[in-house]
Amino acid sequence: MMGGLAAHFHCRMSADLAHQLLLKTLLPLSLLIAAGGLWPRWQTGVSPVALRGAISRLVLDFFAPMLFFAVAARATVDFSLLQVPAILGVATLAGLGLAALALFATPLGRGLSCPAKGAVLLASGFGNVLFFGYPFLTTVFGESGARYPFFADMLATTPLVWSLGVWIAFRCGSHTEHASFLRMWLRLPPVWGFAAGLAVNLSGLPLAPLVEAAHWAGSPTIPLMLFVLGLTIPWHDLRPQRAVAVALAIKLALMPAIALGMALAWPGALSEPGEAAVLEAAMPTMVMVIALADRFGLDARLAGLVMGWSTLAGLVTLPFWLWLMKGIAS
Repeated sequence: MMGGLAAHFHCRMSADLAHQLLLKTLLPLSLLIAAGGLWPRWQTGVSPVALRGAISRLVLDFFAPMLFFAVAARATVDFSLLQVPAILGVATLAGLGLAALALFATPLGRGLSCPAKGAVLLASGFGNVLFFGYPFLTTVFGESGARYPFFADMLATTPLVWSLGVWIAFRCGSHTEHASFLRMWLRLPPVWGFAAGLAVNLSGLPLAPLVEAAHWAGSPTIPLMLFVLGLTIPWHDLRPQRAVAVALAIKLALMPAIALGMALAWPGALSEPGEAAVLEAAMPTMVMVIALADRFGLDARLAGLVMGWSTLAGLVTLPFWLWLMKGIAS
């Protein structure tokens, strides 16, 4: 009797969570991305590339640092939190390694140029852990879920993108850049916003009004970048390709599977940070891959195809990984 009630309660909670994800997360995400995709049809006099660049710079230089500061300043920082960037970092390295193996050591990469292989490599390994992760994880875990995307991004994804990611783009691309990885990373305003917020958090200073004001000022970050994502996806060119399928298999299936294995192997039962790490590993390809492709002469069109397909498929695969973990936990 009690077992049946528990099972019924678990199913009811799962149904409630699915309803919240659909209405509070997946629907707004889809609308913002669709708005970005439709905007050039309405505003034909505005260059989508110029608009994308202007919004991205505004977010990077002002809105994102404010949001990083606010979240880092009021996050509950404990040892379990480090599980998220640790698992995500290893899963990212594994994804990049699998993609390199597939592209350079098997027939799957046959016929692809080095810039194309570099684009697929980056698109296979680096996920949209912040702009997709923040709305998704806050819906799943509530207010405590807000800290996971920022720590995952700042302690795992961003350092790897601006070190190994830039190195891959530098080696595979056709360009005249002279990269200084550490200098580029340290010049990112969100890095300093996150560091300042963490310093405020650990100092215990009574700066709650400032933190709240920064959070309000940074609130446009996620909607704007999802709009940019819609601007960036090549909607007119979304045709299946072998290289895209390889990247999707690694990014949306193998990486979260590796992360889930690590989370289950972590001492103790599967925890909330462990579940968050798996979901972060399952995020679709990040927008920054397009920026790196443009800067270092990679195949930006192919990177855009992977990003577009992974974004559309991620609306289905992310709920699947959540459903799977809830089943394991129960």
